[in-house]
Amino acid sequence: MNYKNIRHAEIDCSVKMNCFFGHNGMGKTNLLDAIYYLSFCKSHLYTPDSRIIRQGEELCVLQGFYDYDGKEEEIFCAIQNGQKKQFRRNKKEYERLSEHIGLLPLVMISPADAELIHGGSEERRRFVDMIISQYDKTYLNALIQYNKALMQRNVFLRNHQQDESVYDALEMQMVKYGRYIFEKRVSLIDRLIPVFNDYHQMICNSNEKVGLNYISQLDRADFLQALIKARPKDLLLGYSSVGIHKDEIELTLNEQLIRRIGSQGQNKTCLIALKLAQFAYITSKGVTKPMLLLDDIFDKLDASRVEKIIGLVSSDFFGQIFITDTNRNYLDRIIETLGQDYALFKMEWGEVSAIYQY
Repeated sequence: MNYKNIRHAEIDCSVKMNCFFGHNGMGKTNLLDAIYYLSFCKSHLYTPDSRIIRQGEELCVLQGFYDYDGKEEEIFCAIQNGQKKQFRRNKKEYERLSEHIGLLPLVMISPADAELIHGGSEERRRFVDMIISQYDKTYLNALIQYNKALMQRNVFLRNHQQDESVYDALEMQMVKYGRYIFEKRVSLIDRLIPVFNDYHQMICNSNEKVGLNYISQLDRADFLQALIKARPKDLLLGYSSVGIHKDEIELTLNEQLIRRIGSQGQNKTCLIALKLAQFAYITSKGVTKPMLLLDDIFDKLDASRVEKIIGLVSSDFFGQIFITDTNRNYLDRIIETLGQDYALFKMEWGEVSAIYQY
């Protein structure tokens, strides 16, 4: 209720394929974003909570009922102007929102993913962190603790704090958690690359090779010594110039940066393959099979690649899928290929109407 331009929507979902069609601006992306919000306690598009509430309204409510290992889970979220948002599982409010991450694993592919290629390094670190955090609570806690220590160190740097014992304590925290984060990122990248390549070749049926280069200062120096050595410079800069918050993950095509050489079609194929590899990796960790959200993914792709993707997502490997497109023909072809339960919905001006439900 009142999520962006969606005034009210109540959807009875298929356990397999849920298709939404409609013109641009009708609310299809917002609907998928609401599903994403119930998994991650935030918008996929990083929309501030103050802008999520429908214009002219004071309160936004999201509620989802999930079949989770044979029992029903109710997730409830309420966002109200000027107040702390409420997030509850089975009517019990979370003490910390981080406790919820990983309960409802999800992978979303959308046009906004272009930022993974063209955006700053923070976008790619966030992508890696979100993958690991969905199955590793220790990693998520390490990330939270590292960022707290980093923020405190930056505050002291900006205030020109000279007490070395303060820096010693904070830097020991950054090293403790930073090393764990670094090692987990290295492990993920190593395991993700071959799956990434497999999906890319399945989609484009070519010899083009995609890759991920992980670049970190922790590869080149002792982290603690690097932090100590950087203090004088950091005092002048007013921020921490050394650490895993500076890591970079480069996406490559034939060992060249894809942001420099990739066409629109190549970029999109690369991103779809990367997200499908993310899905496969999370599934391999033995957690609940992620939901797969596909928002307008066929634009800028040739017919051959569209057919390959339709074949992939229609397979039994994937669980519950939500897919949007302005072109109903693509959705009809997916439904034909699927041969399983599905639901088809039309979206118009933020309203959802069921065309067919299994």
